[in-house]
Amino acid sequence: MHPHGSDMFGQHKCQSAPAWDRGFKKSGPQNIGRSKGGLTTKIHMVTASDRAAVSFSLSPGNAADAPEGRKLLSSTPQNAARRHIIMDRAYEGNETRALAIELGLSPVVPPKQNRKTPWDYDKKIYKKRNEIERFFLRIKRFRRVFTRYDKLDQVFEGFILFAMIIDSIV
Repeated sequence: MHPHGSDMFGQHKCQSAPAWDRGFKKSGPQNIGRSKGGLTTKIHMVTASDRAAVSFSLSPGNAADAPEGRKLLSSTPQNAARRHIIMDRAYEGNETRALAIELGLSPVVPPKQNRKTPWDYDKKIYKKRNEIERFFLRIKRFRRVFTRYDKLDQVFEGFILFAMIIDSIV
């Protein structure tokens, strides 16, 4: 033991950073998962146009897209008028397409290359999917969105909403 009463040289007994300096514990949902690119989060979104999001959700980077897409579709209001819903190939499964039809939407999604029984889809309408991709690009101009600095989903979702609001103003 050191002559001044500590076990380690240069540190006194019970000496550490003050409690107020340690911050508070952040607890809550954190949709972060390991994928090819490291620890990531996926943003799933239903949009009405290239400027207006209807709803969005987060999932870990290693989670499948289709189940999250179905949850998001289920949360959108039913549509009396038959509108097209343009979807990425990740959402082309039978369950997702059936849910879209059940909700009064007409799915426009190309079948995967390895489908045994592919279907026809409106290629002209599918070309509008780039509007959704441009919407994501505009939101990801915010460094805090594309790098996900926030640990908690609630804070990250808040900043995504903030980015959408700024995007709609500009």
